[in-house]
Amino acid sequence: MPGENSSNFITDIIDVHNESARFAGRVHTRFPPEPNGYLHIGHAKSICLNFGIAERYGGLCNLRFDDTNPAKEEQEYIDAITEDVRWLGYQWQDRVYFASDYFDQLYDMAVELIRIGRAYVDELSPEQIREYRGTLNEPGRESPYRNRPVEENLALFEKMRAGGFQEGEAVLRAKIDMSSGNINMRDPVMYRILDTPHPRTGGKWKIYPMYDFAHGQSDSIEEITHSICTLEYEDHRPLYDWYLDNIEIYHPQQIEFARLNLSHTVLSKRKLIRLVEEGYVRGWDDPRLPTIAGLRRRGYTPAAIRDFCEEVGVGKVKGVVALHKLEYHIRQDLNKTAPRVMAVINPLKVVITNYPDDQAELMQAINNPEDESAGTRQVPFSKVLYIERDDFMEDPPRKFFRLAPGREVRLRYAYFIICTDVIKDADGNIVELRCTYDPATRGGAAPDGRRVKATLHWVSAPHAVQAEARLYDTLFSEEYPENDRDKDFTAFVNPDSLRVVDPIYVEPHVETAQPGDRFQFERLAYFVVDEEATAEKLVFNRTVTLRDQWRKAQRKGGQPAKRKRRRKAPQR
Repeated sequence: MPGENSSNFITDIIDVHNESARFAGRVHTRFPPEPNGYLHIGHAKSICLNFGIAERYGGLCNLRFDDTNPAKEEQEYIDAITEDVRWLGYQWQDRVYFASDYFDQLYDMAVELIRIGRAYVDELSPEQIREYRGTLNEPGRESPYRNRPVEENLALFEKMRAGGFQEGEAVLRAKIDMSSGNINMRDPVMYRILDTPHPRTGGKWKIYPMYDFAHGQSDSIEEITHSICTLEYEDHRPLYDWYLDNIEIYHPQQIEFARLNLSHTVLSKRKLIRLVEEGYVRGWDDPRLPTIAGLRRRGYTPAAIRDFCEEVGVGKVKGVVALHKLEYHIRQDLNKTAPRVMAVINPLKVVITNYPDDQAELMQAINNPEDESAGTRQVPFSKVLYIERDDFMEDPPRKFFRLAPGREVRLRYAYFIICTDVIKDADGNIVELRCTYDPATRGGAAPDGRRVKATLHWVSAPHAVQAEARLYDTLFSEEYPENDRDKDFTAFVNPDSLRVVDPIYVEPHVETAQPGDRFQFERLAYFVVDEEATAEKLVFNRTVTLRDQWRKAQRKGGQPAKRKRRRKAPQR
């Protein structure tokens, strides 16, 4: 977990603080999500970092909800965030807090800034405030309300609190420097009017603090030592410090790191909300989304996500992490932990003509070659089987080694078979293969030592469990869907991001599988049982393919590039 095992520039700063006893050797961090949406893989990096650093130093980490905007916050999001953080493997004991816990204290702090002449009530419209703020190249202008007397500001602020103004008619602003090169310091808004009941405080408040005002003071109240934020808050740090210094309260250290960006997706909460609300996906936990809930439903494990965050590391440079890095870690984890089963997604019927009609036998199969303790299982074998349609070609090219007319292959754990006849329908489509088997090759080995070049997986037709497979691909066909300024990012939504196959055929070993159970379908991919599965019908979500399809992706649209042969240097 980042921070627990790895050193980085943040741990270097903390080490210096500990050496100088700045915080008396304490390390106390926090993860402060806004409950206005679901967490995504970028938040996972922050979660791992904040909780991991606390674990590394034997410190504490709080979970604090920044619930300062009741117009966009819902209990659903609070519940989902709590579940996601706990699912990733982190605990906060009794240290779950809300910014709304501090509304009375924050109000008193705002009053104190008014009393010392460093805050004022401004009645400019929101449009005028933006105009007066200036630009990156031009200084701002002072509001005509900036120099009101303290007593007038106190009375007007109380009027704001009591509901004496309509939304947008007045705000409370800090009095700092309208000519500052940092626009965040040009008299930022501290409080705005929102005539919206709060989920936790009801109708008590008509005014709500802005994030920049609530953030540092909440850190201070909780005695956080290191307030770790993403890089976009670097320009906000002078304001963070200004509030704490002018209110004269305990002062944590804000530190910024580069946020995570991932290829073939978007991590902007605003854009994720659009994907959900406009129906591009089936909800916040859609397995195509980079939300933690979506990744969990797709079959990702907490260990894989934590290992991914560990590899990505912590830095100050912005960049985009390739999707294959995330997929690598789930493959590594599932390769060690997922039991193997045989399943056929694109079935082709095979009839073994010399096998007894009424016979069935059990073949011993290995549950996980990476884990000897996983043991074995019994797989039924019979006269009629299903194999993958891609494992047969009637007129194969030179390097196709799987089943073809007259060719012998191995059925995994079972027998050698030879294709003797191809059955087609009236349109010329192959509907059935007729094969013979060699009884002497039971278990997949020939006593005479002969070898075959291919081993195929299969499922016994009369014993197969029918199920549904949801084959998920990247949600966006472009590697960087946000880079084209001439097109909305939704123009790059992949129309083939979900393909439903029903039915597929799975060996009976999985008949009692429960939602969340993960498997490797041999030679195909890793799958997880979806939450919509029932006792009557299993539903599997494809987590990831067995091989990395994207690491070599260089073609337009992110399609895997063909592997180029390396020419040998001529002998001299």
